[in-house]
Amino acid sequence: MRLWRWRSNPLRRRSDRVEAWIVLLTWVLVVLGGAIAGLVAAGAADRALAAQRAKAHAVSAVLTERAPKSSQATTDGSRSDTVLARVRWTAPGGSTHTGRTEAEPGAAAGTRVTVWTDRTGELVDAPLNPAEATIQAAATGVLAGTGTGAAVWTVGRLARVRLDRRRLAEWDMEWERVGPQWRKRMTG
Repeated sequence: MRLWRWRSNPLRRRSDRVEAWIVLLTWVLVVLGGAIAGLVAAGAADRALAAQRAKAHAVSAVLTERAPKSSQATTDGSRSDTVLARVRWTAPGGSTHTGRTEAEPGAAAGTRVTVWTDRTGELVDAPLNPAEATIQAAATGVLAGTGTGAAVWTVGRLARVRLDRRRLAEWDMEWERVGPQWRKRMTG
């Protein structure tokens, strides 16, 4: 039943063949385009996260003051497991830096913590580990593939809607021509 547009049929119109091609091309592009977009996006995300990991370096730092004992409320109202405390570290070039980073609540001054720095010695966020990066890249790929597939499907659906409107307009014109002939036969 679904392949009726492809079979030879005297009632099949040109618009039926056009619609069949639209449906076929839409689904091919949804599947292939979505898969390709997903793979490209996942690869780009993976490369970006790998570059971020390559630029960040773990450095040992020392707390310069006692860390606060109570954790801070986050923007969503929950409590964090860490607190911000002042630390001092030595950059790869030998220069000493200070800044604020996350530490255990109530940690004593002099406690060693690990901070992440860029090549200039400035603090940066900790990069995602390889497993987290893989999950993020995969999620990015799935979202990109799904979005691409949905966009292609929407365009195909809009083309079919336009084709249906055109087909209905053609039927209206045909009925304008044929309808009066039927009325004469039915009343006579």
